[in-house]
Amino acid sequence: MSRRCELTGKAVLVGNLVSHSNRKTKTRFLPNLVNVTMISDRLGRSFRLRVTAHALRSVEHRGGLDAFLAKAPESDLSLRARRLKRDIAEKTAAAAA
Repeated sequence: MSRRCELTGKAVLVGNLVSHSNRKTKTRFLPNLVNVTMISDRLGRSFRLRVTAHALRSVEHRGGLDAFLAKAPESDLSLRARRLKRDIAEKTAAAAA
């Protein structure tokens, strides 16, 4: 399982820890991933996603999972999230028609 957020695409960063004596040691900065269950209002069901804590705050700020996915670019989303976005869009289009 990759260490990548399914909603924002945030992944592992690589950098240096620099000591007081200026020695540099390689390190990996891991994203704060949590397993959460989010509910889609349009589809009326829940989905288990692995997202960062920052993405959770963004989802709440935008007004829920449906609103977040509507504005999210496809390049940031995982394959599961893209399918979910497509299903929500189809359901919204069917309700409008």
